[in-house]
Amino acid sequence: MLAGMVTVLSSACLLLGAFLIISGAVGVLRFPDFFTRMHAAGVTETLATTLILLGLMLFAGWTIVSFKLLLILLFILITSPVASHALTKAALHGNLQPLVNENNEQ
Repeated sequence: MLAGMVTVLSSACLLLGAFLIISGAVGVLRFPDFFTRMHAAGVTETLATTLILLGLMLFAGWTIVSFKLLLILLFILITSPVASHALTKAALHGNLQPLVNENNEQ
């Protein structure tokens, strides 16, 4: 009974993570400028990777593999937002300006 629930939860995490990766890839392709693309890539990488690694940890059970996956998850949760922020700051430092929407101009 419990093993079946863990399998279903693991599968749900893996499927939702895969869906988020696909939707993030569509966002990177469709968004108009660098900054919105960076947002799509950064958020997708962090959330989708978290879900996929969580699903793999549930699937592996309480083993050394789960511990290694947890370390990978912690590394990604620390480095991914920092890398996105550094790329965005570098783009601003290089005088790349965000696109302004004509209908919502501020």
